[in-house]
Amino acid sequence: MEKLVIDGTEIKPGSWVQIEMPVAKLYTDTDISMPIQVMRAKKDGPTVFVSAAVHGDELNGIEIIRRLIRLKTLKLTRGTLILVPMVNVYGVLSQSRYMPDRRDLNRSFPGSLHGSLAGRVADKFLREIVNHCDYGIDLHTGAIHRSNLPQIRADLDDELTRGLADVFGVPVLLNSNLRDGSLRQSALEAGVRILLYEAGEALRFDELSIRAGVKGVMNVLAHLGMVRKRAGSRGKKTLRPFEANNSSWVRATCSGIVLDIKHLGDAVQKGDVLAEIGSPFGKVMGTVTANRSGIIIGQQNIPLVQEGDAMFHIAYFSEDDDKIAERIEFMQDDLLPEEDGASVEDA
Repeated sequence: MEKLVIDGTEIKPGSWVQIEMPVAKLYTDTDISMPIQVMRAKKDGPTVFVSAAVHGDELNGIEIIRRLIRLKTLKLTRGTLILVPMVNVYGVLSQSRYMPDRRDLNRSFPGSLHGSLAGRVADKFLREIVNHCDYGIDLHTGAIHRSNLPQIRADLDDELTRGLADVFGVPVLLNSNLRDGSLRQSALEAGVRILLYEAGEALRFDELSIRAGVKGVMNVLAHLGMVRKRAGSRGKKTLRPFEANNSSWVRATCSGIVLDIKHLGDAVQKGDVLAEIGSPFGKVMGTVTANRSGIIIGQQNIPLVQEGDAMFHIAYFSEDDDKIAERIEFMQDDLLPEEDGASVEDA
């Protein structure tokens, strides 16, 4: 197997190593380190990273990685798995999306050894983690006061990436454009195929999103031959996800207090009322309606809006929207059964 060294620590085949990788200091001269867990099988195979909290207030991914670490069934048969639960440690400490220099880390890649703080963290993460890998899964949530339906965003025109997205196991895929300065852009430029998992809301744990994330990562590792497929899953039919042709946000038509009519995961038809906006005295000031038929994959949660605020993110498909809504319901029933005695291993 090829030699693997991360921040001066060699990870040998057959080992499980925890690394605290220094990234910078606080004003108090306190070291800030990025926590990393590396698992290497004795047999050669792909190297995969799973990262979370590139935006420091997006916490679901941290819990997904915590559960993966505790998962008794996570035993690598080949390859290397690098788990990074907190990339933006500064943001996690301050419960903020941003770095202390007010920069968005996910717009600061590839970064620079001698650049801004965000640029230096981006550079080190890229050099020490991403550049060792063949594949990556970057875990995200919606922004503060916004929830996302579990979904995968990726370069679906690439056959191998599309295969990973298909097996992840969420109902909705978006063929997402690259953003300048994003981790995904820099990873792809380095030859690393990457999935971006979006689910849940900032500063909150969402159990459905967490379970779908744990299951999705394990599905990808099994697809790459890095872990054994779960007993009973070999003959199980894989449900095909649906690829969105496009998506857009529907915005508030006026300012006021919101009464939601439609919710995350609902199928909507053109002209459907998604929400009413009223005055403090109960008068309906306006309605928000769907401009096209589709599925709600993102939603603002705070019941107060200003005119023009983004309220509902709707994805558009060529397939029957009702079938997609049924698939979303199936995912919810599968991962969150009514009588839930599921353990971490079952997630």
